[in-house]
Amino acid sequence: MRQALCTTFAGFVPDCVLFSGGLDSSIAAALSPCREGILVTLGPDGPDLEYAREAAAAIDLNLTHRRVTAREAMAAIPEVITILGSFDPAIPNDLAVYFALKEARSLGFSSVMTGDGADELFGGYSFMADMDDLDGYIRRLSQVMSFNSTILGKHFEIDVVQPFLDKEILDFALQIQGQWKIGEEKGVVHGKWVLRHACEGLLPAGILWQGKRPLETGSGMTRLNAILGAAISDEEFEAKRHSSGMRFYNKAHLYYYEVYRKTVGNIPRPGPDEKACEGCGSGLMDGRDHCRICGWVKGFTR
Repeated sequence: MRQALCTTFAGFVPDCVLFSGGLDSSIAAALSPCREGILVTLGPDGPDLEYAREAAAAIDLNLTHRRVTAREAMAAIPEVITILGSFDPAIPNDLAVYFALKEARSLGFSSVMTGDGADELFGGYSFMADMDDLDGYIRRLSQVMSFNSTILGKHFEIDVVQPFLDKEILDFALQIQGQWKIGEEKGVVHGKWVLRHACEGLLPAGILWQGKRPLETGSGMTRLNAILGAAISDEEFEAKRHSSGMRFYNKAHLYYYEVYRKTVGNIPRPGPDEKACEGCGSGLMDGRDHCRICGWVKGFTR
């Protein structure tokens, strides 16, 4: 597997890597000829910073650290929602990518590499460990998955390179059984088990065997939820939740919805071959359990 990864990644030479110090972006940077990385955090630090510095030092990556203020992040929310046409509660994740791409543009870069697809193809999400048919789920997911980094990249006229989605890697991942994707190491269950082992020696053990850290958490962007939550009272949240008929995950989700209505407009109705999303009523293609408009996920109740 390591040879397949090395061959595939060597074929991509982007201007920089969107780098968090997490497993996926660290592997991408270690295997790529590219030696430039961009890290984004809300404020001067964040959980990603320590990992990013350690990984960057180990692979001789020149790391640019873009510190985003809360005011900057708040001001960018309407533009990000407009670009994506979505009020998914994962907007903090998209903000981190947005500012990384904006920084790449300011540095004159025209292409960036991401670790998109590694979690989906190699069992990186914690909920996957409890699935009875992990292989079937990943196979179905591989046919419908998409990433907002691609949409944001088009907005900035930057080519987003995603080596984990290369056909050779994708086909190889689908041949590997779930028992090799989620496994135990020193008493701890890890997703992407085979991927970690395949890259031993390329990166420090602390980077290879770190836990899953979502981008919005590692960048510190999730702190925006607390800021938005404090601005909306419980009474206002309950009243608007009932009057809108929407399923909001939290107060920040309500805020994103209201921005969406102002900047994008009405929620699109389902097409002839789509089912209605239970969260917002927009269309969902067959086989999709996640709504790209509101972020609703099958099984969510409130």
